[in-house]
Parts: sequence; structure tokens; C-alpha cells
Amino acid sequence: MSRIAVIAVIVEKKEATERLNAILHDYGEYIIGRMGVPYKQKGVNIISIAIDAPEDAINALSGKIGKLDGVSSKIAYSNVKG
Repeated sequence: MSRIAVIAVIVEKKEATERLNAILHDYGEYIIGRMGVPYKQKGVNIISIAIDAPEDAINALSGKIGKLDGVSSKIAYSNVKG
């Protein structure tokens, strides 16, 4: 069963972006879309990732992202299941 969720990501260290993109590529089959906003005044990038995947895959993706140095992530789940 899949769930719809949004993963919010804040990147504080630009060095992490290459590894972050590689991780996102690995989960590309589940990603509906993503939007990134550079916040130059604060030196961070804010990314939202819309995803439709099994809950285990969503948790694994967010966990891998959150383990990157200088990167944090949080998940917001929809109540829609399918």
C-alpha cells in the first residue's frame, strides 16, 4: 500500500547537494515532483519533495537524507492511502 507525502528538506551545506541528488535519483520512481527554493540571504536551500510510495520507502528516503551532513528532513503524510 502506498502513501502520499511531502518531504521537507533544508540544505545548509552545499557540499551535500551531489549526494542528495544521488539519493533522490535512487527513489525517482516514487517522486511525483520537487521544488527547490534558494534562500540566499540565509545561505540555505529549501526543497519540498512530493512522493507516492510505500511508507517504508518514504521513511527510508527521509532517513537517508537526514543523515547527510548539513541536511535535515521532515515528513508530512496525507491521510490518502492506496
